Amino acid sequence: MNFLAHTFLSGDNVNIIIGNFIGDFVKGRTYMDYPEEIRYGILLHRYIDSFTDNHPVVQKSKSRFAPYYHKYAGVIVDILYDHFLSANWDIISVIPLPEMTKQTYDILHENYDILPPGAQRIVPSFIFHRWLEAYNTIEGFELVLDRMSVRTSLPDKTKEAMQTLKDHHTDFYQEFFSFFPDIVTYITGSFGISLPLAPSFITKAG
Repeated sequence: MNFLAHTFLSGDNVNIIIGNFIGDFVKGRTYMDYPEEIRYGILLHRYIDSFTDNHPVVQKSKSRFAPYYHKYAGVIVDILYDHFLSANWDIISVIPLPEMTKQTYDILHENYDILPPGAQRIVPSFIFHRWLEAYNTIEGFELVLDRMSVRTSLPDKTKEAMQTLKDHHTDFYQEFFSFFPDIVTYITGSFGISLPLAPSFITKAG
């Protein structure tokens, strides 16, 4: 999962949100350098990634991008699932998306000094460009892929990705809504985290 999903799945504990956000920037046992609740958030991030990577529905989504993204197919699915989460936010969460994202940006700003260097480098741009809302539209999803293909090692296959999304949009949508209730159940059941789920999502998931 990507930033938006990781933040949502952290619940309302500030330190867990911080830990989950910095999860990709903390390697190995260096998570032990952080206070207990932030450590918990870092480990939660790792469990979320492991659950996602091994879920059969996610594997199915990844298989459509794998022929040209290869090992990066999972990255594309993470971003795509954040798109579906953002675009369908009102039927998933009782907290409005602008309110949740503002809270997250405020937390990162107020706790900037304790973030690892890698996270510190991206947070100013993350807040300024409002990355948590970046994937809300198909056009936003495309723009993110374009930017990543320039700034990272992600292959420049945006055109192919957009065609795949167009051809299989319904499949991806259904796969997201098949997967997301499972990870919500996993997080609430295994970690005891309370999530602000909307009644419409509970009904849909059921």
